[in-house]
Amino acid sequence: SACEKGGAWDHALQFFSQLVQSSVELDTITFNAAMSACEKNCQREKALQLFNAMAPCKVEPNALSFQVAIGACEQCNERENALQLFGELSLAQLQRAHC
Repeated sequence: SACEKGGAWDHALQFFSQLVQSSVELDTITFNAAMSACEKNCQREKALQLFNAMAPCKVEPNALSFQVAIGACEQCNERENALQLFGELSLAQLQRAHC
């Protein structure tokens, strides 16, 4: 969060990498913080890479995860990608409601 506000997205990614290397269990909050730092500092591609890395790491994205990813798409006028993510969010919410 501090990296996001200070424009230090690269420090956020370095810290994230250190967590990965130290075998710390990553969670949604960790991913969201790194994604948000990238998205707020116009690093759309890096934010989306982190979003796409959540599933292989067995971390379930939440509404904020989708919001950040959609915001990253909007920065580059990638409306189709944004709409696809919105559809995935809607589907995930429906699946949770029926469980």
